[in-house]
Amino acid sequence: MKKYELLFIIDTMLEDEKKQQIIEMVKETISTEGEVEKLDIWGNKKLAYPIEKKNDGYYVLVLFKASPELPKEVSRKLGITEGVMRYLVTDVEEK
Repeated sequence: MKKYELLFIIDTMLEDEKKQQIIEMVKETISTEGEVEKLDIWGNKKLAYPIEKKNDGYYVLVLFKASPELPKEVSRKLGITEGVMRYLVTDVEEK
């Protein structure tokens, strides 16, 4: 299994309950064929540039191990999830 890093930004206008549902959905998706090593919620941060006329976002960082097919599924789910403004999955090289 390879190591991956996922950073996604949720709309700050969503209720806290909805934000938690999105985070749980990501954790469950990863847990089906991989394992979450670390979940780091950064909270509300200013965006580098406006997205959809919004200047702030709710940042979440997830480090996980999985097979090479799983990041595609995570990206697909985040892409169709309402309230997710941006996401990026990268593989982490081990030294």
